Amino acid sequence: MAPDPNSTSTGPREEASVKVPSKDPKKKDEKKDEDLSDEDLALKQQLELYVERVQDSDPGLQKMALESMRQEIRTATSSMTSVPKPLKFLRPHYGTLKSFYETMGDSELKKYLADILSVLALTMSAEGELESLKYRLLGSEGDIGSWGHEYVRNLAGEISQEYAKRQSEEAPIDDLMELVQQIVAFHMKHNAEPEAVDLLMEVEDLDLLVEHVDKTNHKRTCLYLTSSARYLPGPDDILVLDIAYVIYLKFEEYPNALQIAVFLDNMQYVKQIFTSCDDLLQKKQFCYILARHGVAFELDDEMVVDNDEREALQDIINNSKLSEGYLTLARDIEVMEPKSPEDIYKAHLLDGRASAGASVDSARQNLAATFVNAFVNAGFGQDKLMTVASEASSGGSSGNWLFKNKEHGKASAAASLGMILLWDVDSGLAQIDKYFHSNDNHVIAGALLGVGIVNCGIKNDCDPALALLADYIGKEDPSIRIGAILGLGLAYAGCQNDQIRCKLTPILNDAKAPLDVIAFTAIALGFVYVGSCNEEIAQAIIFALMDRSDSELGEPLTRLLPLGLGLLYLGKQESVEATAEVSKTFNEKIRKYCDMTLLSCAYAGTGNVLKVQHLLGQCAQHLEKGETHQGPAVLGIAMVAMAEELGLEMAIRSLEHLLQYGEQNIRRAVPLALGLLCISNPKVNVMDTLSRLSHDTDTEVAMAAVISLGLIGAGTNNARIAGMLRNLSSYYYKEASLLFCVRIAQGLVHLGKGLLTLAPYHSDRFLLSPSALAGIVTLLHACLDMKAIILGKYHYVLYVLVLAMQPRMLMTVDENLKPLSVPVRVGQAVDVVGQAGRPKTITGFQTHSTPVLLAAGDRAELATEKYIPVSPILEGFVILKENPDYREDH
Repeated sequence: MAPDPNSTSTGPREEASVKVPSKDPKKKDEKKDEDLSDEDLALKQQLELYVERVQDSDPGLQKMALESMRQEIRTATSSMTSVPKPLKFLRPHYGTLKSFYETMGDSELKKYLADILSVLALTMSAEGELESLKYRLLGSEGDIGSWGHEYVRNLAGEISQEYAKRQSEEAPIDDLMELVQQIVAFHMKHNAEPEAVDLLMEVEDLDLLVEHVDKTNHKRTCLYLTSSARYLPGPDDILVLDIAYVIYLKFEEYPNALQIAVFLDNMQYVKQIFTSCDDLLQKKQFCYILARHGVAFELDDEMVVDNDEREALQDIINNSKLSEGYLTLARDIEVMEPKSPEDIYKAHLLDGRASAGASVDSARQNLAATFVNAFVNAGFGQDKLMTVASEASSGGSSGNWLFKNKEHGKASAAASLGMILLWDVDSGLAQIDKYFHSNDNHVIAGALLGVGIVNCGIKNDCDPALALLADYIGKEDPSIRIGAILGLGLAYAGCQNDQIRCKLTPILNDAKAPLDVIAFTAIALGFVYVGSCNEEIAQAIIFALMDRSDSELGEPLTRLLPLGLGLLYLGKQESVEATAEVSKTFNEKIRKYCDMTLLSCAYAGTGNVLKVQHLLGQCAQHLEKGETHQGPAVLGIAMVAMAEELGLEMAIRSLEHLLQYGEQNIRRAVPLALGLLCISNPKVNVMDTLSRLSHDTDTEVAMAAVISLGLIGAGTNNARIAGMLRNLSSYYYKEASLLFCVRIAQGLVHLGKGLLTLAPYHSDRFLLSPSALAGIVTLLHACLDMKAIILGKYHYVLYVLVLAMQPRMLMTVDENLKPLSVPVRVGQAVDVVGQAGRPKTITGFQTHSTPVLLAAGDRAELATEKYIPVSPILEGFVILKENPDYREDH
């Protein structure tokens, strides 16, 4: 319709070509005009007149026409689905105006026309031409917002393309950046924070954001930044989080800033937050957050000036009140009554045959009962097997149960006392003390491990665990040594304690030490120095691996050495590369195993898609028998993908495929990977898959599936899983090893009578506790060879789960840290990132009074405005302060 814009025709010819439709619209536009209403037709003719006038020689007329045209475009309201009328009618004249623009001399009017062309280009410009941007830069400097949102968004899109182009040509970008400034300011004013952030990410200048955020939009901006960080490749993700941290600090949102500092594992930031915040209540809340994460952190006089206050705060970080809070929760929910394993098995619900076999007192069944009893009564301080009130003096019946276990079974039995008295250091050490005087080495070994378990996650200035266990590290008997070493690993997980390093590193390179002692030393050091990238320990473990003979490399426990090495780099991404290079020089028996383990640990919890693809690639190969490295690769997929919901769902689907096409050694690892992905979060589809696999013909697969059923239901009391396990117990009543696994799983499902969780994620699934993940991963690696480790004489590896055990509670406390009961709404968390207005953050809620239990994916909010929470995320211990503006309704 419009003449060819590139034609080099003279003025009059062009005018003629434009005038034709306006003089004689009937013939050409007959079809079109029939549809138009009168006012549309009038508008159309009006606009055509303006186009004509713009090309007039009289500048006055030109200016008027441009003004009017501009007015029409601006006032046209557009629904989101259709093009605004003026733009629609001006489409045919786009080429005309463009060619006329080229002929104009430089003037204000020319800029004016450029503005209008820039807006027309919104609907007319060919793909990839970036004309809207071109004319914008040629146009007047005016306010871009007045042309409307759609125009600004289109511009932002073109800027990011142009920016990429100029970067590759190394052209200057100053004019672009001025526009970016305007656009960002516009977006931030109009509640489009995500769009502003996206544009700044495209032009790699997020620092601009800090000056544009204000009181009203900083929360939404930071929420978008922190959620998008999951999907960005490194090092961009760190950059984005740094900006969010700076913004939070600027608006004194210290608890949120702390979450980011902990996520980045940046202790300098944590210090900075403590020093810049002067509100004691907030500092107490920071301490609760650090304690829940399991960070070893020492306050100094810069961070907290007053000595008494500093001691009180350090106490919170050391978790010394955890046991008290947990028992308060238990009393409130009325589950203090100790439970026996029979209460969990509920054998009376099954038909005859299963219960008949159960009356026989086998050592294997008693060992299972020991674990079930320990898991179910964890942290309650009383049970029906180990802590029964003494009938005849002190050695009453607790001794009896201990001796219903055979040799190494006694170790787990003695250690189970530590689990029952979990977190209660004083009374725990007092009760375990009697076993130190035993003349049975296994009992002593169990007592040492028990001391480690009691102290797990609780730090203490006088280091009782170190004092008690240090003397036993050098003993002759390997089981005593392992008890002491593993005990230290559990008690000081994440502390990076130098004394322990000096005591344990020499064992690794001691030629006389047996393999199992060396393997557990590597694991213990991995726990204590988890995610620290400590060179010295890495060296020691590498030499220990190089010194192993061929026959030793075939041993099942050797697989713990690479794992200990991997734990040092847990979640630390590139830092592992130097060590991974060294591992390529190992004996080929263990080389690939080590490679997979290091990779999966280093990228655990990062959601790195490329690493997941690499690990899937390893699992796709069909290898001859005897290859072991695919097990850790499968677990690695779960470790990397557990970071966010989308990746998690996709990983579950990929694992389904591996089940169908994978070799046997892959199938054995898949249930364990599923267990890790949904730990303490029983998703129905995963539950069904595991239930199917628990009847698999390959007993290794079946055992892994049964243990995983326990893991996904851990601490949930899930009735459906409990029912499945009861049925399995009657199905496998003749197969001792499978029945043992079923019992362990039953104990896990009722972990802490349903008050505990094993999920390593906390704070709205934002933070991943490294020591918790270390414990879970160690158990899963041990389960890759069930028969040799869990069903052999190393069953006490099950106790490493204590690292991940945490009360799944919300406990509200007042300003003096005394429990305070308030009504809260608990419901499914809703993702509200980038939504407009003030959307509801939970759905389908029920109102309870605290303390309350939070299931996976639950979120809580206060039901009244009487108190203000000091922490934005209601989980664990939350301090409430009174709301000064609150008025009771009488």
